[in-house]
Amino acid sequence: MVGEVDVSEDDDVRREFGAELVSARELHGDRAMTQTDLARIIKTSRSTISRIESGTGAIPREIPELLDEVFATEGRFKTLHEAIVAKGYPAHSRRRLALEPKAHAILEWSPTVVPGLLQTASYAHALLRVGLPRASESEVRHKVQQRIGRQELLRRPSPPDMSVVVCESVLRRVVGGSETMRGQLAALLDFADRPTALLQVLPLEAGAHGLVDGPLSVLAIPDAATVAYTEGVQSGSIIEEPCQVRQLARLYDVLRATALSPCESNRLISKLLEAL
Repeated sequence: MVGEVDVSEDDDVRREFGAELVSARELHGDRAMTQTDLARIIKTSRSTISRIESGTGAIPREIPELLDEVFATEGRFKTLHEAIVAKGYPAHSRRRLALEPKAHAILEWSPTVVPGLLQTASYAHALLRVGLPRASESEVRHKVQQRIGRQELLRRPSPPDMSVVVCESVLRRVVGGSETMRGQLAALLDFADRPTALLQVLPLEAGAHGLVDGPLSVLAIPDAATVAYTEGVQSGSIIEEPCQVRQLARLYDVLRATALSPCESNRLISKLLEAL
């Protein structure tokens, strides 16, 4: 997900979110609620409220639902925030990103880079900087914030079960320099230590396999069908047909069985980390 996108639509929705917040706050009750009052109620800083209202900076994921509770806006702020997140990504990625927070289990295979849900800010910045050569530095930083914001779902009290397989080349490819890679490899080891996580490495000598052509995500959604997502350089698609999803999930199972065990994978990552 490195392709170029137009950030103007994102800015428009962000300004709409800010304007809605100003209106809700000023029309609340018998007198206008101050930014300080609101910040105290939702346990954030006045400067955060100010940035949101001015349409600048990232919106913490927990804040939209809190605003809907305070102002009884029936999901208006949550809907706007979902639109902001979606607009910041290429159109082919948006449906996957809408489904991701709802998943109770996620399977990820990546043959090229660390999956976005596991990237550090420095690693994401290095990828986006080369992937968006015409973007300003502020635009790149904004997209880094969006990518890192997706990781909130892993910090929930009940995060999704997540299984990740990455190609060994992902670990050996130095993105952003040695310091960035040290931080990224350390972050992968931290992820692997989570009770709801599995991280495995597919060794280079594993040879050809059914998913050699590109990355795959499989998302299991409660009370809905499991879906798969495949992605190319500037394209991607959601696959919902049950037979196709089962076939892709089976290919993932074979890949996972071929990969190094979690313990062996951790040892390899630690070895590469020590060598940097």
